[in-house]
Amino acid sequence: MWGVPARRIPEAYAASGHRAVRVTLAAAVGFYLFRYAFDRPVAATYALFAAVALGGLSRIPGTGRQRAALVSRLLPVCAVLVAVGTYLSVRTWSAAVGMLVIGFALAFAAVGGPRPAGAAPGLQLLYILPSFPPYDPGSLGERLIGTTVGVALLAAAEALLCPEPRPLPYRERAARAAQTAGRCATLLAAPPCALTRADSQAAQQASQSLRSRTVPEAERPAGPGVRDRALAHTGLATRTLLNRLVQLPSAPGGCPGPDVAAVLRAAARLATATAACLRDGPPPTAQREELIAARAHLSAASAGPAPAERAVSAPAVAIMPAPGLPSAGTTLAPAFPPAVLRQHAAVLEIADATLAMGTAAELAVRGRHGTAAVPPGRFWYASCSTPTLWWHRVRGHAGRRSVFFQNAVRLALALTAVRLVAGVDTLPHGFWAMLATLTLTRTTMDETWSTIRRALTGTLAGALVSAGVLILVGTDTTVYAVLLPAWMLFAFTVGPVRGVGWAQGLFTIVVALVFAQLAPPTWRLAEIRMLDVLIGSAIGAVIGLLAWPRGAHDELRYATAELLRRAAEIVVATSASVAGGAAVAAPPGVPGHRSLQRAVVLAESAYAQFQSEPTPFGGRGRRAALPDVDWQATLLAGHHTLWGSARLLEPPLTVLGPAAAESAGGLGERVAGRMLLVSATLDPGGDTPDVWLPLIDPAFTGFATEPPGAPRRYYATVSWLESLLTDLTRIAHGGPAPKPAEGSVGPR
Repeated sequence: MWGVPARRIPEAYAASGHRAVRVTLAAAVGFYLFRYAFDRPVAATYALFAAVALGGLSRIPGTGRQRAALVSRLLPVCAVLVAVGTYLSVRTWSAAVGMLVIGFALAFAAVGGPRPAGAAPGLQLLYILPSFPPYDPGSLGERLIGTTVGVALLAAAEALLCPEPRPLPYRERAARAAQTAGRCATLLAAPPCALTRADSQAAQQASQSLRSRTVPEAERPAGPGVRDRALAHTGLATRTLLNRLVQLPSAPGGCPGPDVAAVLRAAARLATATAACLRDGPPPTAQREELIAARAHLSAASAGPAPAERAVSAPAVAIMPAPGLPSAGTTLAPAFPPAVLRQHAAVLEIADATLAMGTAAELAVRGRHGTAAVPPGRFWYASCSTPTLWWHRVRGHAGRRSVFFQNAVRLALALTAVRLVAGVDTLPHGFWAMLATLTLTRTTMDETWSTIRRALTGTLAGALVSAGVLILVGTDTTVYAVLLPAWMLFAFTVGPVRGVGWAQGLFTIVVALVFAQLAPPTWRLAEIRMLDVLIGSAIGAVIGLLAWPRGAHDELRYATAELLRRAAEIVVATSASVAGGAAVAAPPGVPGHRSLQRAVVLAESAYAQFQSEPTPFGGRGRRAALPDVDWQATLLAGHHTLWGSARLLEPPLTVLGPAAAESAGGLGERVAGRMLLVSATLDPGGDTPDVWLPLIDPAFTGFATEPPGAPRRYYATVSWLESLLTDLTRIAHGGPAPKPAEGSVGPR
């Protein structure tokens, strides 16, 4: 009617409906083509379930064209899984062993990023389907034809139907952030040499846009390849650069000296060139060389006497010579004041972050052959082959402390147990029991129980409706053929939005409509479906109770505590090396750095899973006593420890005087001690006392110390330790009642 506004479909239903249209069309066309046109019920079954597996059960992130490309590449994998499942299904023990191995491998493939993780459930289903009666290896050809047609139809539907706009790519996000960094560096190099509030907010927003939680799954650079690693490295370096620019201390008198301004201008040009490179522009080679030269000039100037510091006559203002430097009858003009040296140290950190950003961006765009001279250490992956990088990723997570490993073991054991029960007890339609285990098993016991309760309620309702339909319609397959596509469209639209109970209930009716066209229908089909779901969910719940029932909640605490313990070791070793002037490089092969790198990887994966899990099982206990922990600050502390240590130990090293050496070593030990205290708070032992300890005590004044004659490296070390202490302060914002004093963290 005129004047009546049209009601807009909710966004969740619109997105779910688009996916339902694609899956329903692919599944229905394949099923009806083989079932009624060619009278091939086996091929019809596999065509339908191939489309449902990869289009409905899998949650592959990205646009339709991105999903279509991945589904097409997965076609050979699907064929192999169907063939292996067919041959191993001849014996129960062989099918169970195959389920254990393949189930673990497919679940563990999540280490490769969101796309393999999203496709894994559908691939599991394509092995499970031929693992049950009829055990007929002779029908393999028909099964492969049906699978191929179903996957091809789904790929075509994803590519052509209901196109979706692609979200902002991560490379463009990084390019915009690099542009923002270049603008900030330009403003800091020219009068008034300061950032306005709007500039600081723009830098913070650009930094936030690169956080993984703000980036759609399909756009996250989470793969193990060179380009993905380099793009993730670009984002991390850009975030560090923006943070350093916002926090750059002001120079005495307002504007920095010419050497500092030259570094900032060179950094601005490199950041702008990096943004162009990320948009398929030329590599920023010239700008990188310019910044390297400017950094070297500033480093040389601040490491020794200032450029204006020449030998002067006796009436000039005298200072005590630095330890180890003889005074040959002359006096030296005053060195740079501490405030200037602090700024020099901060600007050199800006240069380091800018160079890392530029090199990583070039690798992300052009691959391992993108740049001829890649500095060793943080870019260790630049010269590695793709299989080598996959091996690094798999080896890093091949242990019980990896949440990927835990999830894979949990699911593989549950599916294997169901397969054994189905084979030994000749469970009718045992495929449905394994499907229930696959779809209802969660990473925490609490979530699994909640999911099972809702799923059983929905399945019971769906079974009652299915039984009524089967009794009323009887053997008239025409009615089932007419109802199936309409009900599939409704089920795949409403189920994902309304939750697992609705999804299980609606899918129960879909299954009944499908099998009623493949064999003479009976109302007992609904009863069998209910029994299978009950058995599959019960086995999944038992395995979930025995295998890491708390998911990533406990693992994140352990991983972050281990990260801080490893970081504390490196902080002590680095500060001691700086204090002693030891020329010790820090390549990634150094045991301490390698251990911390692995701890960071495990903590990041645990944090990613933690974000998707509900509150801990039971919601009680001392491990649930820190609700406001900033876990990402812990991850940043690990990265800052690695980067700062490598930077400070680069030769040539300046020899510190006794006072500066004692101050640097003492500050490093105290920051390391704070790291150990926070780690004990995050993952307390059985006899850890419940005492609140402040992160920064009132006596912690060492950062304000200005030893006479201290070189720039001393202030660079102090700046690094200050940034680490800032990370520790951010880790916790409070705790349960009674609330501790501000600046405290957790029970100790």
